[in-house]
Amino acid sequence: MEQNKEKMKEAAAAAAVDALVKSGMKLGLGTGSTAIHAIRRAGELIAQGVLCDISAFATSFQAEIECEKLGIPIYPLNSREFSGGLDLTIDGADEVDPQNRLIKGGGGALLIEKLAAYNSALFAITVDKSKIVPHLGTGFPVPVEVIPEARVSVTKALEKIGASVILREALRKAGPVITEHGNIILDIRFSAPVDPALMEAELNHIPGVVENGFFSGKKPVVYIAHSDGTVEVRAI
Repeated sequence: MEQNKEKMKEAAAAAAVDALVKSGMKLGLGTGSTAIHAIRRAGELIAQGVLCDISAFATSFQAEIECEKLGIPIYPLNSREFSGGLDLTIDGADEVDPQNRLIKGGGGALLIEKLAAYNSALFAITVDKSKIVPHLGTGFPVPVEVIPEARVSVTKALEKIGASVILREALRKAGPVITEHGNIILDIRFSAPVDPALMEAELNHIPGVVENGFFSGKKPVVYIAHSDGTVEVRAI
């Protein structure tokens, strides 16, 4: 089952890269188990000479290290190469609803993933069919990145708006997950579906919240891999 799911992730990523990535692009590359396949496919095409003059922005240490392994040139978003903007960002998602709104941040890189996505001319998401859901907020937890000093106050504010809150704990390290910008992550769920756009804005108005995992402000084209090997393309 897991092997089949990995093949589905690879198929979705390859379909997106093959269809969308062009030579000379300023390319944002996402984080996680699906996005890593997009990085590898881009690296493969660069090595074959199919793609050239790609300038990449990596959204995490994971993505940066993979780009380095494959010889994909990476630059900061503030660099002259980008001037704060990208042509295309390809990433994965934890959940996708019928309007192509997303939950992202299962890998802990939501802040920079959103920075890349919202500053891209085109945004693409690659997923396997299990990530497609009827609504957001009640299934996969929504990550909320918070400065450490605001852990208790933000938790209380989140509970007041009806969310259950869990501090994300690290694996193979005692204590909470610490993001690449020195913050903590509170994972939240709601007992009933919420409006992702309204909740994305409301969460970011809480003092101490840096960013949250609702992605509703930039609608992506979504590449959905199915178990029969086909890849569905869904644009809203």
